[in-house]
Amino acid sequence: MLLFALGVLIIALGLALSIALHEVGHLVPAKLFGVRVTQYMVGFGPTILSRTRGETEYGLKAFPLGGYIRMIGMFPPHRGDPEGTVREDSTGLVQQLSSMSREAKEYESSLYGPEDAHRTFVALSVPKKLVVMLGGPTMNLLISLVLMLVLVSGIGLPAVTPTVQTVSECVVPADAPADVSCEGRPEAPALAAGIQPGDTLQVIDGHQIDTWADVTEAIRGAGDRTVDVVVERDGQTLTLQATPIVDARPVLDEEGSVVYAADGTLLTEEVGFLGVSGTPDLVPQSPTEVPAMAWSAFTQTGRLILTLPVRLYEVAQAAFGSAERDPEGPLGVVGVSRLAGEVAATDEPGFELKEKTATLVSMLASLNMALFVFNLVPLLPLDGGHVLGALIEGVRRLIARLRGRPDPGPVDMSRMLPLTNAVAIVFLLMTVLLLYADIVKPITLF
Repeated sequence: MLLFALGVLIIALGLALSIALHEVGHLVPAKLFGVRVTQYMVGFGPTILSRTRGETEYGLKAFPLGGYIRMIGMFPPHRGDPEGTVREDSTGLVQQLSSMSREAKEYESSLYGPEDAHRTFVALSVPKKLVVMLGGPTMNLLISLVLMLVLVSGIGLPAVTPTVQTVSECVVPADAPADVSCEGRPEAPALAAGIQPGDTLQVIDGHQIDTWADVTEAIRGAGDRTVDVVVERDGQTLTLQATPIVDARPVLDEEGSVVYAADGTLLTEEVGFLGVSGTPDLVPQSPTEVPAMAWSAFTQTGRLILTLPVRLYEVAQAAFGSAERDPEGPLGVVGVSRLAGEVAATDEPGFELKEKTATLVSMLASLNMALFVFNLVPLLPLDGGHVLGALIEGVRRLIARLRGRPDPGPVDMSRMLPLTNAVAIVFLLMTVLLLYADIVKPITLF
């Protein structure tokens, strides 16, 4: 239970820090552009700790799983308001969900004097508005990329190493079952050559061995010739002679995966066979692997969001019926925390501290990518809704300038409050559904 709690704590702190840095992504450019920021808060609910520095109150709330900054003048004055009247709103999704009703009622009373008109959000140019609103999601993207770099080049990705894990006793057909008998079958060339589990293959037939793909290529190319096999054993370098046999072995693609025919049968080819298997491990890779990993995470998250209504329907079917949860489907905070605890507490073979660390880092990278993509959805109260408003404002002003008409001014996003309320209610219902499903029908890894 202690390890389970530690996993939950790690993922909770990681998520809270990610959200806090998301709001820093809004805070820093807003202050640089002169916008008056009255609050920077991590969490939602009652404030348990706060300190005012300059004109901004920095604080921590009771439930540190959300956050927001409060900037004055998110909405332009209504018609009939005195010139220079400004209003304030918050950028944090969770904060808007928790206080939307109260803010709507107090909207008309949240007024500031004309002396602050030049320091409002609506007074910013379109490019500056975009920088402020995209600062949060961009911060999550950067966090995700950094974590992926740590995972790829620091901890490593799953791969098969040239360290021998098992040595076959005999030569069996490629499609034979695992428990096939060796009676009457020829001895495996690796066993005959004296190769042992734990040996690290260094050179085969003059070919330098760095990866398991090098082993496969050298052995398959050797045919049935006797070749030198240089291994490291207990700190010593030994040179052995092995005579592979030509046998029907599975066809492999460029990534080393077995290839099957269209009808599902195993494709084979006549190549050299030695009879050893490598050891799975986490192997550090080049940082150039990060862009492909990030793009894969981005597209997968994008597809999940685009199909979110269908995915949520499937979650509801599982939560209130007998259907199983899709392991690739959406998760709530409880579900993510449960998985983190399960990772930390598992005693599965081959899942040691290194593998657990890699899994938790991967989870945090995925969560930040999800925050990045989700916040770009062009709906209020998400950052993407404000970005869309700024883009519409820019188009309106450009058209007015080209036609020689007066500046139409900023877009009044307050007119979108009914839609914002509806979207917020949908988000709240989604959160409750995922919370319930994560409790009654959780997704598990092991």
